[in-house]
Amino acid sequence: MGRHDVTRPTMSGAGRWRLAALIGACGTAALAALPLTPAAGRPGGGPAPKDARPREGTRPGWGFTHTQHSADHGTHGATRRAAGLLSTRSLPQNQHIMGWGADNPEPAPGRYDFESLDERVALMRATGATPVLTLCGAPDWMKGGRKGRTDWSRLEVAPDRRHYRDFARLAGTIARRYPDIRHFLVWNELKGFYDERRRRWNYEGYTELYNLVHAELKRQNPQNLVGGPYVVVDHDPPDDEDGSPDVRGPWGALDRRSVDVVRYWNARKAGADFVVVDGASYTREGHRTIPDEFAATEKFTDVTRWLRSVTGLPVWWAEWYVEPPAEDDRPGGRDGWSEAHRTAVQATALMRLAEGGASAALYWNPQRTGDDCPGCLWRSTHLRDGGQELPMARLLNRFAQEFPPGSAFHPVAATARAGAKIQTLADDAAVLVVNTENRPVEARVDGRKLSLGPYEVRWLAR
Repeated sequence: MGRHDVTRPTMSGAGRWRLAALIGACGTAALAALPLTPAAGRPGGGPAPKDARPREGTRPGWGFTHTQHSADHGTHGATRRAAGLLSTRSLPQNQHIMGWGADNPEPAPGRYDFESLDERVALMRATGATPVLTLCGAPDWMKGGRKGRTDWSRLEVAPDRRHYRDFARLAGTIARRYPDIRHFLVWNELKGFYDERRRRWNYEGYTELYNLVHAELKRQNPQNLVGGPYVVVDHDPPDDEDGSPDVRGPWGALDRRSVDVVRYWNARKAGADFVVVDGASYTREGHRTIPDEFAATEKFTDVTRWLRSVTGLPVWWAEWYVEPPAEDDRPGGRDGWSEAHRTAVQATALMRLAEGGASAALYWNPQRTGDDCPGCLWRSTHLRDGGQELPMARLLNRFAQEFPPGSAFHPVAATARAGAKIQTLADDAAVLVVNTENRPVEARVDGRKLSLGPYEVRWLAR
């Protein structure tokens, strides 16, 4: 029910001095007094510097999610370079409260361990990000496990219903600890909420949990912004009879079960500041991109517009994916395409999200510790020459600069020779051009002749 690996966080004593060095590299003097690693169980994480506080109600825009490995650990020079990269443009950054780089925040009732989460929050603050927290997963004792123990193989298990209020209280504790954080996503992909017997999502249970968390976060600060249901909007091929009639296109039709989640949550939620989903441009079964990997991204436009019409809320994509995973141990997934191919399709996906009116989209950053890291934003900070910008980071940073949410897009004259296909997006100041062909293409865009390389992504000033 998800596209990302689940691994426990990796902590080391060296992480603290590396993070201190990283913060120094950012030149953020106000962070000097910030307690980065307070003792486990201390109730306060310290306020953020005043100049790092986001304006209330602002929309995050285009950013990314920290995963198991990020810029808070690694070699000295690499973490400094990664920090510099992240500080260049203040993108939204998202972190889960447990897993994906963060340890169990409450191993036993009332006993807290925020050391690793503090480090990630400090990284977000130090690099000037708009910080976002995903309230997932739940400590073991909330889901039938032993107090004081963490079984990371059960990270994707939802809390038992009798512990919904305990999870909401934990969310409130975290909101108090980081008073500068305003944006919260409730849970992740409805993990643990699938009802195998009824072959549908337990949207009743999720919505009950969501409402309790929403109430607690608003009690802590009415200015906290909360969203759900963070459901995977899977889809089936266009000719599949099981697809929902609500949202469909040449790319396929949404899974009815996903549509049911959105409609139930929307009708019975206590309140929401935005609606959250994630999804891929390939089909739920068979992982097909229809009609092709570029045209399939139209799904992001159609689903975004549908969500806006149904909920009346800003739309967040907590994750989006374009590259089909490997099948039967064959090459695929993030290792299946060249970096140029991958970046070209991702650029087209961002175009489609923007055209649909998405208010935020968070790229799932698949950082690894080794040299080979397809789709990563920067070279692994565990390498001596790590921390350097990779193509996806260049794309994300430039897209955030040129086309923030709310941009007014205009038609642009664009043609290509010999039946080649190009994609374009333009506002008053910039044009983004993508060659969707694995060959050089001669094109004319906005009155200019262009010679585009295979899968080239080109920016033009207007």
